[in-house]
Amino acid sequence: MKKFSILFMLLACISLGAFAQKKVSILGDSYSTFKGHIQPDVNEPWYPFDYKDKDGNYQNDVRTVEQTWWRVFLDNNKDKYVLEKNNSYSGATISCHGYKDKDGNPEDYCYRSYATRCVNLGNPDIILIFGATNDSWAGAEVGDYQYANFTKQDLWFFRPALAQLLQTVRMYYPKARVHYILNSELREEINESIYTLCGQYNVPVITLKDIEKQMGHPSVKGMKAIAKQVEKALAE
Repeated sequence: MKKFSILFMLLACISLGAFAQKKVSILGDSYSTFKGHIQPDVNEPWYPFDYKDKDGNYQNDVRTVEQTWWRVFLDNNKDKYVLEKNNSYSGATISCHGYKDKDGNPEDYCYRSYATRCVNLGNPDIILIFGATNDSWAGAEVGDYQYANFTKQDLWFFRPALAQLLQTVRMYYPKARVHYILNSELREEINESIYTLCGQYNVPVITLKDIEKQMGHPSVKGMKAIAKQVEKALAE
């Protein structure tokens, strides 16, 4: 009887482990922000966007955190996933190349870049990297493919910066499952660079399609579409 009880407890523990929730961390930009729900809290949020049009309607209809893509995804899969950390920062770039200042010079965005923030994701089982939108919009040059000996000057170019990011994530979280979420409507050279480098580091790419946007950012409908596509990709 004692041996049977021990065996039963062992099987129960194995069963519970098999169905335990996976901890998900998000490394993102404005698309994944919501005020009061990003870590660290000094990161700048974009949502909720409080400006209205001439008719008094909000220019982006995402008004609650429950409407964000990541909360829709997590709420629809409560038995599978739980949020570990959402380290998202509005305007963040993969490279150090930021938006232009009043004099027309690109600002240094290294302080909010993905490689700078990727070491602060907690202890995740799954990492979702959702980025490159601002690199595309800010006109960052892609540069050459480079895989070692990075200098800060190299990191002003998209390809070396993404290579360094993926290397760092693999080094810091060797047991984590990593996916890259690729926004729609980005520059083709940005897309091609992501496919090439994610292939090099064995990181699956979730290529988003048909995402409705308002003010360049996902609407409620767009957020639901992102959540659905991410859910499908992880299930596969």
